[in-house]
Amino acid sequence: MHAFTTYIAPVLSALGVISAIVLGWIAFRRTSRTDSESEGKNNGVILTELGYIKSGIDDMKRKQERQEEFRLEDVKNIAAVAASTKQAHKRIDSLEERVNTLHQNHHEQT
Repeated sequence: MHAFTTYIAPVLSALGVISAIVLGWIAFRRTSRTDSESEGKNNGVILTELGYIKSGIDDMKRKQERQEEFRLEDVKNIAAVAASTKQAHKRIDSLEERVNTLHQNHHEQT
């Protein structure tokens, strides 16, 4: 029994400590790998979501550009209508003057 406590117990204790260190290191590596995989998945999800956000912003920019084009076209059309209206008023004024002149001439003759 004396040999057990003198030689075998310290060897078993040392083996227990070494086993604990090895198992701890293996667990650390496994946890580290799992954490890396998890972090990679999370980063992938974040990058995917950022891609969706960027795509949505790009869509909104394109829609805004189209709206600006329509607005510019509307401004051009309004300017054309205003010019046409101005010309129509000039023609109407000219016709009114002719009608008034003809009306005065007709009254003068009668």
